[in-house]
Amino acid sequence: MGEASAGRGKLDLPHSESDFASVRLFLPYIGGGFVEPESGERIAVFEPASGKPYAELALCGAAELEAAVAAASRAFPDWSARSSEERARWLERIAEAIEARAEAFAAAESRNTGKPIALARALDIPRAIANFRFFAAAIRQFASEFYEGAGGAWHLVLRPPLGVVGLISPWNLPLYLLSWKIAPAIAAGNTVLAKPSELTPETATMLAEVFAEIGLPAGVVNILHGPGETIGRMIVEHPTVRAISFTGSTRAGRDIAARAAPALKKLSLELGGKNPTLVFADGPWQERLDLLVRSAFANQGQICLCGSRLLVEASIYREFREAFLNRVAALRIGDPSDPATEFGALVSEAHLSRVEQAVARARAEGGGILCGGMRLTLPGRLAEGWFYAPTVIEGLPPDCATEREEIFGPVVSLSPFADEDEALCRANAVDYGLSASLFTADLRRAMRLAARLQCGMLWVNTWMLRDLRVPFGGIKNSGLGREGGFEALRFFTEARSIGIAP
Repeated sequence: MGEASAGRGKLDLPHSESDFASVRLFLPYIGGGFVEPESGERIAVFEPASGKPYAELALCGAAELEAAVAAASRAFPDWSARSSEERARWLERIAEAIEARAEAFAAAESRNTGKPIALARALDIPRAIANFRFFAAAIRQFASEFYEGAGGAWHLVLRPPLGVVGLISPWNLPLYLLSWKIAPAIAAGNTVLAKPSELTPETATMLAEVFAEIGLPAGVVNILHGPGETIGRMIVEHPTVRAISFTGSTRAGRDIAARAAPALKKLSLELGGKNPTLVFADGPWQERLDLLVRSAFANQGQICLCGSRLLVEASIYREFREAFLNRVAALRIGDPSDPATEFGALVSEAHLSRVEQAVARARAEGGGILCGGMRLTLPGRLAEGWFYAPTVIEGLPPDCATEREEIFGPVVSLSPFADEDEALCRANAVDYGLSASLFTADLRRAMRLAARLQCGMLWVNTWMLRDLRVPFGGIKNSGLGREGGFEALRFFTEARSIGIAP
């Protein structure tokens, strides 16, 4: 349920004080305030770009879990009884407070994850703000249902909140995805136990500071820190927790499902992907080459929606390969804090090692490395940072492990296809089914493939075009349930049917 050992170690601060004004301690937020866990156990929090620790994270145990459950349980009756309008106004206050500190949030997200600050400014922080604003508006429109039945009977469908819910979010988009879960959960009237990744706790702590500053009622949101294997499992298994919303690996999702099953808890599992990008000769690929490169390498390939399998029509394969590789070579790799940087560091040393192992396996499977395939050593304070070159591989057989298993890093495969049937066969030949992208000018082809591609989301002539009203999620090993829009509000509520006789 998390990268338990990655990035942990004894706190040592070899870099200069000019790098960070002070060493911070990230504490859990329980019952409206920050608390020191009873165990006193801490782990280091790292800056991926330098490979150095810069803060400590206080780990939660059973005592903190029980305190958070008690706080959430106390808060639930009052919070759930408030009108949707009042809860919406609280979400708007949260959005305003994040927006007022947007630059500080962006800098923290870049520092703690290794992503370029330009990406944090353009995507992560604006999206977190938008999540709270969107669900403030959505809960105002989330209506009960009324049906007039035979003989003048009335039938009502109410949507009361579940109670205390558990939210477990990943390290790749820390604030973005944490807000994606917290906003609909509390908008619907639930109270929350949230666990951000132990690798990237900084913006979750800042969000808790926002809750404290604006006076969000105590216990409505509680933030617990620690690995998935400890505090994450405790949240999943606690009898008071009515539902779990999880974003992360398929392996961890299966474990959560097994642990939640005895209590028949509601589950929303947004898991891995091995997403295909299909490029046909008639598609607008030349004018959207930057988009295609971004779809492969955004956030160093550490986005579940990245297109890690590029399937290109044979007639344009050589031309496409040359243009694509030239654009990849032009990516500006550097200090994530530099606004000009397009490609930053991987989140942890352990994850970097996994990417290295995946590329070594691809070589053993017959793949040819067209570019990348190596760690990068950058100058100055970045010399020990966790950088890996954007990597493109060709010549892999369609049934090999590299083509079937998620790497979740800056590694993409490039393969030609002869016709539409072969493209469809290769696209569907994996156990995942999160998203796909299709580049073609043929509307009929787009419609045919949209009906047959095995994925929860498909983009035509674009990538990651999102509207917060539409469902988000995948099929097969990519997950269970849907997030976004009214789907999220339905997940965090229970349908209650009421029949009234005249």
